[in-house]
Amino acid sequence: MIGARSPIRYGQWMIPPSANPTAVIVAGPTASGKSALALALAEHLSGTIVNADSMQVYQDLRVLTARPTEEEEAQVPHLLYGTVPASRAGSVASWRDAALDAMRAVHAAGRLPILTGGTGLYFASLTEGLAAVPDPGPDARAEARALLTRIGAEAMHAGLVKVDPATAHRIKPMDGQRVARAWEVWSGTGRGLAAWQQERLPPAPWAFRAIRLDPPRDDLRSAIAHRFSAMLRAGAIGEVEALLAQGLDPALPAMRAHGVPELSAYLRGDIDLAEAERRATLVTGQYTKRQATWFRHHALAQEACTITIHARISDNSQLSERNIAESISFIENMA
Repeated sequence: MIGARSPIRYGQWMIPPSANPTAVIVAGPTASGKSALALALAEHLSGTIVNADSMQVYQDLRVLTARPTEEEEAQVPHLLYGTVPASRAGSVASWRDAALDAMRAVHAAGRLPILTGGTGLYFASLTEGLAAVPDPGPDARAEARALLTRIGAEAMHAGLVKVDPATAHRIKPMDGQRVARAWEVWSGTGRGLAAWQQERLPPAPWAFRAIRLDPPRDDLRSAIAHRFSAMLRAGAIGEVEALLAQGLDPALPAMRAHGVPELSAYLRGDIDLAEAERRATLVTGQYTKRQATWFRHHALAQEACTITIHARISDNSQLSERNIAESISFIENMA
């Protein structure tokens, strides 16, 4: 229970009395080995892994989002994976609520919450707080998407300037997704996004310990290429076929997951499979660069409670074994 003052034991080690319970963050770019590290920590420290990746929440994308395998999920408890249908748009706010509920339940069961993923805004919603923007509702979302399709981003932005200038001035006129988001908030709540963002939920009352993976770029590029090839062998094309069969709005987040637009183009006959694979690995690599930059400029925990590993965690690697051992030691010594 949050606020408990008695020691808590996790596996072979014990957290001393504290005002706030402890949670571990394992963060880094796509294909850096976060899941492997989190799994090793969870096995050693009696932990439960809590998903902090905005794409791995979707039920329909186990392969293309590299969700943990069924075997890995059987090794230690995993929470918040595959909980949202592709037909819905997940949000930072809904994930934060679910994550806090999960963390409290994990802690109450005497286990250590280990949050892992590559979505920086998810972590920030816990460690820095979050703007209290209410859900504008499906009607406002549908209206915004329809308007964006009908008149385009620039014209929609011009309309936003008239009704919510404070938000409009923060958004580039060609950024259709952000313009539509701002419009739906204004339409559905009667207040602009900038106004809502002035009201923030506080940081979560937890003591965070953070491990950040920051591998060399060449290692990531190689890992991304090998992983996408493995995804194709594991059924990624069939996964996209099933997704397309639902006739979903292409603006939904699940429809824009890395690999989905590229394999969709292949299935339509617009490009061959080799080109789809090339494009998917390229956009994923570009995304990992943005992720790494974000994590370098945002604290995941207090400096003394954070370590950075400049290597990729992979299977059958002595370097990875050493990094895992160092991570375990770091968490244990923080207790």
